[in-house]
Amino acid sequence: MKLAKLLERLEYEVVQGSDGIEIQKLVNDSRNVEKGDVFVCVSGANVDGHEFAADVSRKGAAALIVEKEVDAPKDVTVIKVKDTRYALALASAAYFGYPANEMKIIGITGTKGKTTTTYMVKSILENVGHKVGLIGTIETIIGDKVIPAKNTTPESFTIHQYFREMADAGCDCVVMEVSSQGLMLHRTAGILFEIGIFTNLGEDHIGPNEHKDFEDYKRCKAMLFRQCKIGIANADDQYFKDIFKNATCKVETFGFSKEADLRAKGAKLVQRPGYLGVAYHVTGVMDFDVEIDIPGTFSVYNSLTAIAVCRHFDVPVESIQKALKQAKVKGRIEMVKVSDNFTLMIDYAHNAMSLQSLLETLKEYHPKRLVCLFGCGGNRSKTRRYEMGEVSGKLADLTIITSDNPRFEEPQAIIDDIKVGIAKTNGKYVEICDRKEAIRYAINHAEKGDVIVLAGKGHEDYQEIKGVKYDMDERVLIADILRENKELGIEV
Repeated sequence: MKLAKLLERLEYEVVQGSDGIEIQKLVNDSRNVEKGDVFVCVSGANVDGHEFAADVSRKGAAALIVEKEVDAPKDVTVIKVKDTRYALALASAAYFGYPANEMKIIGITGTKGKTTTTYMVKSILENVGHKVGLIGTIETIIGDKVIPAKNTTPESFTIHQYFREMADAGCDCVVMEVSSQGLMLHRTAGILFEIGIFTNLGEDHIGPNEHKDFEDYKRCKAMLFRQCKIGIANADDQYFKDIFKNATCKVETFGFSKEADLRAKGAKLVQRPGYLGVAYHVTGVMDFDVEIDIPGTFSVYNSLTAIAVCRHFDVPVESIQKALKQAKVKGRIEMVKVSDNFTLMIDYAHNAMSLQSLLETLKEYHPKRLVCLFGCGGNRSKTRRYEMGEVSGKLADLTIITSDNPRFEEPQAIIDDIKVGIAKTNGKYVEICDRKEAIRYAINHAEKGDVIVLAGKGHEDYQEIKGVKYDMDERVLIADILRENKELGIEV
């Protein structure tokens, strides 16, 4: 490929050499550079790609794309752009032959609900014969291929690499989570989304390595609605108008509000032995009943979002109803059937805000007892431990404190920090360091009508201890406990 072809959608300056040269590959990791490649010098949070200019030149790089001055041999072409992250996104699209143009791309942004909504959209569209690629917090799905995720929104090069694989595999649409970090770092720059979705906004991801303040967080979320054809928004969110004030797309809304285009009416909680769900009536631009096997009001919002998207694909009502009933997300209020006497679920809630939202949702079902089992990660903020302890102490009838990715800390020290938060409440608790034994205690001491939530691990299938990730999937632990109970004649 000619270098100029790679740069065709960019403004750039040829500092030395020629943009008419042939290049072999586009590379953004210096370790992967080979003879004839073009290397994009990205300034990252921890590493500056410009520092590797000399190293990749020695490896035979034919060209460098830079945003500041570098020392490069005279036989290496140097292209200067305003922002190498932005350049990487547009060059990646060109390198893979603009695969996003071959599919309809649906992007979902917001503080909560992105993951569940992506799976709901995928479920509905596949139910009527679409082949759907997915990029999200848990994994990327390309046909039968599943790739565990490192970031909610991958680097731009990886996104277009996935898009190319998806298009080649016959996908006609892609649903993806678009994080504020991904937007800020231009990972999705140059993609024209068919539909962009705004779920909600809360104070999150604000800190030295993320967003400097809430205004910056809000500004980055809003970027999606200047690069999509249709913007679909939660009309009930207090920041909806802020997010859309500079939008360039057609805007549609959903929610409980009378002003919303697609509305939920008469929402009611559904409770059966070992089961929690929610049902409501869709009104406004559509008219039908829905029941979802995921509890809580936020499930109404997530499903309304999915319905608002799939309306643009002319999906029949019966298909929407069937697909929403089947939609499941690993580790997001994932119910695991253990007994008709109580309800057990796994959820990823791993900070105070998400744990509070989860426990408040479950309390609406008036369980006999709400039991919350959780731990906190090592080498992370102690404040999170105090806050989660306080939330569980206030809202749960019993807290079971256990271990969760202690990393390089002692599990007992983390448990002691959680107890500092619980001590601010009158909440009852037990502490059982071994997570399997903690889950065994929860199951074997459950009372009729209890709701038990195993929080913090969600989709994760490992426990990280002193730099090593050990296999540990809570679904497997539950199955082992039930098998061992059966051998011992213990009924639950």
